[in-house]
Amino acid sequence: MKSVVIILVFGLFRLHRFEVGADRGFGRNETDLADVSLDADLSVVLGTVDQRYLSVAIDASLVAEEKFMYLLGSPKLRTLAKALAPAFLRFGGTRQDFMIFTPQKSFVQSHDHHPLSSAVTAEDACEKLELPSLLEERLKREWTQQEIVLLREDLQRKYRRVKFTEYTVDLLQSFANCSELDLIFGLNALLRTADNAWDSSNARSLMQYCESRQYRMSWELGNEPNSYEKKAGVRVDGYQLGQDFVRLREMMRESKLYRNAGLYGPDVSQPRDHRRDLLEGFLKSGAEAIDACTWHHYYVNGRDTSLEDFLDPEVLDTLALKTNEVLETVELVSPGKKVWLGETSSAYGGGALGLSDTFVAGFMWLDKLGLGARLGLDVVIRQVLIGSGSYHLVDDNLDPLPDYWLSVLYKRLVGPEVLRIEAFSNSAQRKRVRVYLHCTNKKSTSYRSGAVTLIAMNLSKSPARVSVPAHMANSTAEAFVLQSDQPGEEGLYSRSVSLNGEVLTMVDDKTLPELKGARLPPGEHLQLPGYSLAFFVLTEARASACR
Repeated sequence: MKSVVIILVFGLFRLHRFEVGADRGFGRNETDLADVSLDADLSVVLGTVDQRYLSVAIDASLVAEEKFMYLLGSPKLRTLAKALAPAFLRFGGTRQDFMIFTPQKSFVQSHDHHPLSSAVTAEDACEKLELPSLLEERLKREWTQQEIVLLREDLQRKYRRVKFTEYTVDLLQSFANCSELDLIFGLNALLRTADNAWDSSNARSLMQYCESRQYRMSWELGNEPNSYEKKAGVRVDGYQLGQDFVRLREMMRESKLYRNAGLYGPDVSQPRDHRRDLLEGFLKSGAEAIDACTWHHYYVNGRDTSLEDFLDPEVLDTLALKTNEVLETVELVSPGKKVWLGETSSAYGGGALGLSDTFVAGFMWLDKLGLGARLGLDVVIRQVLIGSGSYHLVDDNLDPLPDYWLSVLYKRLVGPEVLRIEAFSNSAQRKRVRVYLHCTNKKSTSYRSGAVTLIAMNLSKSPARVSVPAHMANSTAEAFVLQSDQPGEEGLYSRSVSLNGEVLTMVDDKTLPELKGARLPPGEHLQLPGYSLAFFVLTEARASACR
């Protein structure tokens, strides 16, 4: 077994910019420093996640007024989404269980007159369906008002039924295709028969339309069924829910196009008070119908959380407790079934305004990605790329927020293979630095075989120094260090982020900046500033597990 020991040393003053070199920027008094040792095994892969591990959602709130679906034609939004490929694109959320497919035209219309006709190339279709800039600006202004209406509905838990047409499906499919994402469409499970079984007639109509257009996609049924009674006065137990999924799978098998398509569920909320009866009941009757078991996780309530929660290691550790409860339940009833975080972000209730949409949210997001992979989750779907709430990856102007840039770097640098890394220290600071280790992504980078990516975050304002062992000291590395564009604690509330000291912004609506790492010369130390999120690519680690 090849074992690597890395020492993290915490300075007692702020590092104002990213620097490299032996002891550069640090005091000479060693008694002022606390040590954290990391032990890493580069010989064995602990587990492998899906290539689409980091995936994203479009919230179904966007269809509350169908005109807002046309925002998916924004060239800027498509550019941002494409940089996250490969990924799943989930369309769902609370309002999916209030959506009714109401087509405006016959399905047998001529393909030649359909805006997504197969007579044109995919590239032509993407250009053809771009949203004109004047219309985009108007929709963005109107969306800010629509969010107030949606928030009021959420607070009152009073949801109205929403009719959507084939244009919603067309726009979703176009967006997914042009962004190279794999669409998952969430069906309404609150359409019930007199005996409380799922009424599949509306879903059948939708599926027939999608098949007539040859739209390839996967499916879900229902969102957070454990809250149906609160939001709709309907109670559906786990066993019945499983039967509903069996019915949907049977319907899919009748379709040539969807016979082998993915089906995911039941999208339950995280376990509360160790109760898992709905999930257990579902798996007993419906496990064979699904390709992966999905559940939702949020750390805190968005209406009463604080900055301290977002930086609290104990809050971050609650993910492991909830994840292990779900994994144990699935393994007990349906051994070997893959488990996904089918919807997740920092804070439930739409997020925490001024926190979920700022730099500090990155600590929860990056830790969830690292810890989720280590625990054995196969896919993590981020709520939300666009939709109501304050936990989105883009703002109301469709400009990228800090968590977006973090997500793009993760996609580019982190491979699916998870490696073991452990921290040891007598210092209380150890919990403030969190690290994960993966093989470097071979598909989107030019790094040589055997390279590894060290994911590191510093929840403290004090900087850290990473001491590389002697046999790796001659290796080059590339550092990608994300910090707020503003110093100190105030910077945690910023909506802008810098990469190695350069503030990240789009070049134009169709071009992302070049996300370059800082190439580090051979040396003993890497540096991790206070309140920072970092990826260190050890280009010559020669990890046998990554070859």
